[in-house]
Amino acid sequence: MNLIIIAIVLILVVGLIAGVLLSYASKVFAVKEDQLFLDLRAELPGANCGGCGYAGCDDYAHALANKNAAEPVPCTKCAVGGPAVAAKLAATLGTTAGDVERQVSFVACNGTKENAKPLYEYSGRVESCAAAKTLFGGSKECPYGCIGLGDCVNACEFDAIHLCDGVAVVNPDVCTACGKCIKTCPQHLISLKPVSEKVFVQCSNKDLGKAAMAVCKTSCIACRMCERTCQHDAVHVVDNVAVIDPAKCIGCGECAAKCPKHAILDLAKKA
Repeated sequence: MNLIIIAIVLILVVGLIAGVLLSYASKVFAVKEDQLFLDLRAELPGANCGGCGYAGCDDYAHALANKNAAEPVPCTKCAVGGPAVAAKLAATLGTTAGDVERQVSFVACNGTKENAKPLYEYSGRVESCAAAKTLFGGSKECPYGCIGLGDCVNACEFDAIHLCDGVAVVNPDVCTACGKCIKTCPQHLISLKPVSEKVFVQCSNKDLGKAAMAVCKTSCIACRMCERTCQHDAVHVVDNVAVIDPAKCIGCGECAAKCPKHAILDLAKKA
């Protein structure tokens, strides 16, 4: 019995000594955090989405706090926090954020089940756009359109994008512009747009008119009606698909009204 008690006492003493030594070592070898970094990190939302281009909120805060950087890192990169966080970061840094407009993701495709012709019925074990793309470019005849199996939906942590009739659709009220859907889409159909923009081309098909019409009812056919209609030189056909210049577009929606295939979306009229 005495031996057992002695063993227990020895273990407790060794544990106590080890605890004291570890506590002392943690203080001696502690790496002091930059107070500026801590203040900046406290203003970030902690989503760690990577939308800013950095590994996470900590990495972005370190970059902002780096006074030896060749060029200062903009405080407007946090898409999740938006203008409010940008203003707080700027105040912490002693600068101004400037005008920051919230952005949201937009899917340049309207190839719904009704509009786009199916090529085959995908029944893989994994519902994946990336997997389906390896089979003849996707399950729809249009090789440029949304495959519609939800890789972007699975990537979004904010429940901001859903499949509607075979096409990914973004909810702008929920989207944080983190960019994960953009990186995930194997068709490269998703991009960020300022919320003030209301006129978009909902097609990415680069085939000429007859070939485009053969695969989708609402495909841009490069007829250039939008070019002829626009009085502000804001829309041009590039690689057989209409492209809108947001710097020139005034949002009148005339191009959308005149498009014979309804490939241009006017959110102002839709609302």
